[in-house]
Amino acid sequence: MKFKLIAEYFDKLEKISSRIQLTSLLSDLFKNTDKNTISKVVYIIQGRLWPDFAGMPEIGMGEKFLIKSIAMAFSKKEEEIEKIYKRIGDLGEVAYTLKNESKSSNILSFINNTTHDSELEVEEVYEDLVKIATSSGEGSRDVKIRTFAGILRKATPLEAKYLVRFVEGRLRLGIGDATVLDALAITFGGSTEYRPIVERAYNLRADLGEIAKIIDAYGIEKLKTISPTPGIPIRPMLAERLADPAEIMEKVNGNALVDYKYDGERAQIHKKGEDIYIFSRRMENITNQYIDVVDYVKKFINGDNFIIEGEIVPIDPESGEMRPFQELMHRRRKNDIYQAINEYPVSLFLFDLMLLNGQDYTTRPLLDRRAALESIIKENDKVRIASHIMVNDVNKLKEYFYQAVADGAEGVMIKSVSPDSVYKAGSRGWLWIKLKRDYQSEMADTVDLVVVGAFYGKGKRGGKFSSLLMAAYNPEKDVFETVCKVASGFSDQELDELQKKIEQLKRDEKHPRVISNMSPDVWVSPAIVAEIIGAEITISPLHTCCKNDKAGLSIRFPRFVRWRDDKSPEDATTNQEIMEMYSRQLKKIEDKPVDENI
Repeated sequence: MKFKLIAEYFDKLEKISSRIQLTSLLSDLFKNTDKNTISKVVYIIQGRLWPDFAGMPEIGMGEKFLIKSIAMAFSKKEEEIEKIYKRIGDLGEVAYTLKNESKSSNILSFINNTTHDSELEVEEVYEDLVKIATSSGEGSRDVKIRTFAGILRKATPLEAKYLVRFVEGRLRLGIGDATVLDALAITFGGSTEYRPIVERAYNLRADLGEIAKIIDAYGIEKLKTISPTPGIPIRPMLAERLADPAEIMEKVNGNALVDYKYDGERAQIHKKGEDIYIFSRRMENITNQYIDVVDYVKKFINGDNFIIEGEIVPIDPESGEMRPFQELMHRRRKNDIYQAINEYPVSLFLFDLMLLNGQDYTTRPLLDRRAALESIIKENDKVRIASHIMVNDVNKLKEYFYQAVADGAEGVMIKSVSPDSVYKAGSRGWLWIKLKRDYQSEMADTVDLVVVGAFYGKGKRGGKFSSLLMAAYNPEKDVFETVCKVASGFSDQELDELQKKIEQLKRDEKHPRVISNMSPDVWVSPAIVAEIIGAEITISPLHTCCKNDKAGLSIRFPRFVRWRDDKSPEDATTNQEIMEMYSRQLKKIEDKPVDENI
């Protein structure tokens, strides 16, 4: 398959803002994709060479390396490339422009072999990009630069543009996983009615490239046989949120298992023979950060084939008390993991089981899964079942909530124990409901929102990005709807980090998946999630979250709390959650007794 075909489709996709049209065009691309390359095409659409959980290196070519490659490919000085880049502002467009210029020059056309149509094959491009990503050690810098320059010499202008953008991590196609799922359903099933089959398979085996390969080779019915596989993460089950314990108990029909909600890193732990893998809630392989947890699993959990889930929580080694989540960030920054283990010890609190000895437990009720989990754990101070009780009374739920908070937890997770309390991978639902301490404040709820734009500050913050346009996720439409503009709560260090984050993700035009009536100073690709606390939710004519023909909803007096690097944009608070929080807020106002002295 020619890479030129992918570049041509990317060019069309970039110019479309309608999700229906994006899905249709993407489906058309899949129909024209060879069976042996479809998984690679899907990965490239996702902006990667392999799924995150593979634990493979990223391409590792920043702006400077790309400039060197472009200069080498077109026989230019780096200073010339930098000058053009400053004028155009897009390295992909720089490569496109230079390639067009080289085609008009007979001499350069002969040297660069660009007088004919591209002969680049998808497999060839993919292998070269893998070579770039996996090059390490002495001389790897030159290997990366020369290899990519070689690809650019063979490429057409359009191919060069998207190859540079791919390596830079800025494809700008406006396509999320949900759009890919719809396109696969249309391509191989005939309509989006087959989306639930494709989505369920992806939820149980979170590798879109592999799912595409299976469906292309064996048909859509084959996806129904897919079950969890150790080594490939399951998309985590998500929870709804409520602030009223009585309403929560009503949602779970008056009977529930209640776990502590720990302030740690959610971890999905797989064991396949002697191999152990730990995946984050974003399905990234974090095994190397927690080699102590790997040791705990080997010592204290029986079985050779399982997938379990829990929270890795930092623990004070002297008092045994839980430390805040931020302590775990030191493990990511430390070069010496053994030093990090000594300085920031952890315990593992387990709460679910999805696979045991080849048996799929995701379709079984919660109490069956919990019983199976308890049967393989040898509890101690390093590994234990999450603190929990069975609750059928509102007052008992309240008491346990306050006990959890006093013990250092964020709150509690209320879980249905009904016969249909299955593990809904990748989905939200009222089977799990979180009650956090933040929700107990009448005027302060925390939400996880996605950065979609940034504004420059004034005064001391002049010239710096100091406020952010934040959005909630609409899973039905696979878009991000603005809900507030946050400018407070940032420390000086966080502001410095913010500048780097925005520079990496800024774009000239609004991302196709962003729905906004506001125009920030720069648009940002929806990739960063932040926890935000606010005073209340109000009606807003400016924001698009839950917008009807008159107005949307916004968060009043928002304040930054922390970055949520453990969450993907699609894990953010949903528009429906914002609406439910607003509805509860209205109900609280309506139920408030009137002060007759006013």
